[in-house]
Amino acid sequence: MLSLKILAPDDWPLWRELRLAALTDAPHAFKAGLAGWHHGGEERWRARLHLPGSHQVAALLHEPGGVGAVGLAGGVPGADGVRELRSVWVGPKARGRGVADRLIEEVERWARASGGTTLRLAVLPGNEPALALYRRHGFVPLTEPGEPLRAATARELVMAKPLR
Repeated sequence: MLSLKILAPDDWPLWRELRLAALTDAPHAFKAGLAGWHHGGEERWRARLHLPGSHQVAALLHEPGGVGAVGLAGGVPGADGVRELRSVWVGPKARGRGVADRLIEEVERWARASGGTTLRLAVLPGNEPALALYRRHGFVPLTEPGEPLRAATARELVMAKPLR
Protein backbone atom coordinates (compact mmCIF):
# COMPACT_ATOMS: atom_id res chain seq x y z
CA MET A 1 0.00 0.00 0.00
CA LEU A 2 1.16 3.54 -0.74
CA SER A 3 0.50 6.62 1.35
CA LEU A 4 1.51 10.25 0.95
CA LYS A 5 2.83 12.42 3.76
CA ILE A 6 2.71 16.21 3.56
CA LEU A 7 6.02 17.37 4.99
CA ALA A 8 6.40 20.06 7.64
CA PRO A 9 9.68 21.66 8.78
CA ASP A 10 10.06 19.05 11.55
CA ASP A 11 10.08 16.36 8.85
CA TRP A 12 13.45 17.61 7.61
CA PRO A 13 15.24 14.28 8.29
CA LEU A 14 12.83 12.48 5.96
CA TRP A 15 13.15 15.26 3.35
CA ARG A 16 16.95 15.02 3.59
CA GLU A 17 16.88 11.22 3.25
CA LEU A 18 14.71 11.39 0.13
CA ARG A 19 16.49 14.34 -1.50
CA LEU A 20 19.93 12.77 -1.03
CA ALA A 21 18.61 9.43 -2.34
CA ALA A 22 17.18 11.19 -5.41
CA LEU A 23 20.39 13.07 -6.16
CA THR A 24 22.45 9.90 -5.66
CA ASP A 25 20.16 7.68 -7.76
CA ALA A 26 19.44 10.11 -10.61
CA PRO A 27 21.99 12.94 -10.76
CA HIS A 28 21.22 13.30 -14.47
CA ALA A 29 17.64 14.28 -13.65
CA PHE A 30 18.29 17.28 -11.40
CA LYS A 31 19.89 20.64 -12.01
CA ALA A 32 21.19 20.79 -8.42
CA GLY A 33 24.00 18.39 -7.66
CA LEU A 34 24.50 16.19 -4.64
CA ALA A 35 27.53 18.17 -3.43
CA GLY A 36 25.48 21.34 -3.11
CA TRP A 37 23.09 19.73 -0.64
CA HIS A 38 25.70 18.47 1.81
CA HIS A 39 26.30 21.99 3.14
CA GLY A 40 24.16 24.00 5.55
CA GLY A 41 23.05 21.34 8.01
CA GLU A 42 19.62 21.09 9.57
CA GLU A 43 18.73 24.74 8.94
CA ARG A 44 19.11 24.34 5.17
CA TRP A 45 16.88 21.26 5.14
CA ARG A 46 14.26 22.93 7.31
CA ALA A 47 14.33 26.07 5.16
CA ARG A 48 13.20 24.15 2.07
CA LEU A 49 10.22 22.81 3.99
CA HIS A 50 9.46 26.23 5.43
CA LEU A 51 9.01 28.12 2.14
CA PRO A 52 5.77 30.12 2.53
CA GLY A 53 2.92 28.44 0.71
CA SER A 54 4.99 25.48 -0.48
CA HIS A 55 3.80 21.88 -0.49
CA GLN A 56 6.34 19.08 -0.09
CA VAL A 57 5.18 15.47 -0.29
CA ALA A 58 6.83 12.14 0.53
CA ALA A 59 5.59 8.80 -0.77
CA LEU A 60 5.65 5.96 1.76
CA LEU A 61 5.39 2.32 0.74
CA HIS A 62 3.82 0.03 3.34
CA GLU A 63 5.02 -3.54 2.96
CA PRO A 64 5.03 -6.56 5.30
CA GLY A 65 8.59 -5.70 6.39
CA GLY A 66 7.72 -2.14 7.33
CA VAL A 67 7.30 1.32 5.85
CA GLY A 68 9.85 2.85 3.52
CA ALA A 69 10.14 6.31 2.01
CA VAL A 70 10.21 5.82 -1.76
CA GLY A 71 9.48 9.14 -3.46
CA LEU A 72 9.07 12.87 -3.25
CA ALA A 73 7.66 15.87 -5.06
CA GLY A 74 7.17 19.50 -4.24
CA GLY A 75 4.97 22.41 -5.12
CA VAL A 76 6.03 26.04 -4.92
CA PRO A 77 3.79 29.08 -5.43
CA GLY A 78 4.67 31.60 -8.09
CA ALA A 79 3.19 34.85 -9.37
CA ASP A 80 -0.10 35.34 -11.21
CA GLY A 81 -1.63 31.96 -10.36
CA VAL A 82 1.38 29.91 -11.44
CA ARG A 83 2.41 26.99 -9.26
CA GLU A 84 5.59 24.99 -9.85
CA LEU A 85 6.05 21.23 -9.67
CA ARG A 86 9.58 20.43 -8.44
CA SER A 87 11.86 17.60 -7.41
CA VAL A 88 9.77 14.63 -8.57
CA TRP A 89 11.59 11.37 -7.86
CA VAL A 90 10.66 7.75 -7.18
CA GLY A 91 13.15 5.22 -5.85
CA PRO A 92 14.05 2.19 -7.99
CA LYS A 93 12.15 -0.37 -5.88
CA ALA A 94 8.89 1.58 -6.23
CA ARG A 95 9.04 2.47 -9.93
CA GLY A 96 6.24 1.16 -12.09
CA ARG A 97 3.75 1.20 -9.21
CA GLY A 98 2.07 4.54 -9.93
CA VAL A 99 4.00 6.43 -7.24
CA ALA A 100 4.99 9.30 -9.54
CA ASP A 101 1.38 9.59 -10.70
CA ARG A 102 0.16 9.90 -7.10
CA LEU A 103 2.82 12.50 -6.27
CA ILE A 104 2.00 14.63 -9.32
CA GLU A 105 -1.74 14.34 -8.64
CA GLU A 106 -1.20 15.50 -5.05
CA VAL A 107 0.83 18.53 -6.10
CA GLU A 108 -1.80 19.33 -8.73
CA ARG A 109 -4.53 19.05 -6.07
CA TRP A 110 -2.59 21.48 -3.87
CA ALA A 111 -2.04 23.84 -6.82
CA ARG A 112 -5.77 24.00 -7.54
CA ALA A 113 -6.71 24.35 -3.85
CA SER A 114 -4.23 27.20 -3.42
CA GLY A 115 -5.77 29.16 -6.31
CA GLY A 116 -3.34 28.10 -9.00
CA THR A 117 -4.36 28.49 -12.62
CA THR A 118 -1.27 26.91 -14.19
CA LEU A 119 1.12 24.20 -13.03
CA ARG A 120 4.62 24.53 -14.50
CA LEU A 121 7.79 22.51 -14.30
CA ALA A 122 11.28 22.43 -15.71
CA VAL A 123 12.85 19.19 -16.88
CA LEU A 124 16.32 18.48 -18.16
CA PRO A 125 16.52 17.80 -21.89
CA GLY A 126 16.92 14.14 -22.73
CA ASN A 127 15.15 12.86 -19.61
CA GLU A 128 12.72 10.83 -21.70
CA PRO A 129 11.02 8.91 -18.83
CA ALA A 130 10.21 12.21 -17.09
CA LEU A 131 9.03 13.83 -20.32
CA ALA A 132 6.71 10.87 -21.00
CA LEU A 133 5.36 11.05 -17.43
CA TYR A 134 4.66 14.77 -17.65
CA ARG A 135 3.04 14.48 -21.09
CA ARG A 136 0.81 11.71 -19.74
CA HIS A 137 -0.35 14.16 -17.07
CA GLY A 138 -1.22 16.84 -19.62
CA PHE A 139 1.90 19.00 -19.52
CA VAL A 140 3.02 20.52 -22.82
CA PRO A 141 6.34 22.16 -23.70
CA LEU A 142 6.42 25.95 -23.78
CA THR A 143 8.43 27.99 -26.25
CA GLU A 144 10.07 30.10 -23.55
CA PRO A 145 13.63 29.08 -22.72
CA GLY A 146 14.33 27.49 -19.35
CA GLU A 147 17.24 28.22 -17.05
CA PRO A 148 20.70 27.58 -18.50
CA LEU A 149 22.37 24.38 -17.40
CA ARG A 150 25.92 23.97 -16.07
CA ALA A 151 27.36 23.44 -19.53
CA ALA A 152 25.69 26.70 -20.65
CA THR A 153 25.06 25.15 -24.06
CA ALA A 154 21.67 23.75 -23.05
CA ARG A 155 18.64 24.94 -21.13
CA GLU A 156 15.93 23.30 -19.10
CA LEU A 157 12.72 22.48 -20.97
CA VAL A 158 9.75 24.34 -19.45
CA MET A 159 6.38 22.59 -19.52
CA ALA A 160 2.98 23.71 -18.25
CA LYS A 161 -0.53 22.49 -17.68
CA PRO A 162 -3.57 24.73 -17.29
CA LEU A 163 -5.60 24.03 -14.16
CA ARG A 164 -9.29 24.27 -15.03
